[in-house]
Amino acid sequence: MLAYGASADQVDEIARMRKSTTLEALLRFCQAVETLYTRDYLRRPTPKDLQRLLQKAEARGFPGMIGSIDCLHWQWKNCPTAWQGDYGNRKGQKSIILEAVAGFDTWVWHAFFGVAGSQNDLNVLGQSPVFNDVLRGKGPNITYQVNNTVYQTGYYLADGIYPRWTTFVKSIPNPRSQKQKLFATYQEGYKKDVERCFGILQARWLIIRDAAHAAKMSTTMTTTRTRVCEDTRRDQWTRIRKKPKLHQTHMVKPWI
Repeated sequence: MLAYGASADQVDEIARMRKSTTLEALLRFCQAVETLYTRDYLRRPTPKDLQRLLQKAEARGFPGMIGSIDCLHWQWKNCPTAWQGDYGNRKGQKSIILEAVAGFDTWVWHAFFGVAGSQNDLNVLGQSPVFNDVLRGKGPNITYQVNNTVYQTGYYLADGIYPRWTTFVKSIPNPRSQKQKLFATYQEGYKKDVERCFGILQARWLIIRDAAHAAKMSTTMTTTRTRVCEDTRRDQWTRIRKKPKLHQTHMVKPWI
């Protein structure tokens, strides 16, 4: 049901359970995943995670970047008539908004879901807890230097709708010089990390077409995706460590 978006009536013969029992089992499965794995996987970056993100960002030419932030509108096909005014977006579709922060490997460490589709990214940001730790003075200690200026706050790559804060680095709307065009190209390219993550979520979890169910299971889907990213990273590191080393050839010194 999660992967293919099938209804409980479609899987009753396969699961040999009634519709109510199937839905109850699905909700219990989602609750179990959230209880067991959310704290470990859908979490704030640890110092080790930050070091990995910052090293990759510096190699890309964006020192101090800790991820890309954006919002996704999940279409609500069967939105109740009484709620269509609140959940209708600018395209006339009924949707619910997901705000997420993703790294270069589509690792999600922040997900905020449930805002009505009639609101924009700024309204979602005003309700989001993404900067709660920074406001409490518990933000990560990040130090980097750009153009002989030292900064101590990390930043996110974002769209032009986001405010002009030091925590957001946006593209240049109308680049003129070659330097501005190069910066805009790289910024827009690396910002697509979070959009690529949204594409994976939509492709792997077809149940998001029914936003009524996705609202209850969004944490399960993002947690599972994050766990897959970390397991893949761990497997790659294990293969690198187990890679056989080439035997070194001892060269004979010419004077012996």
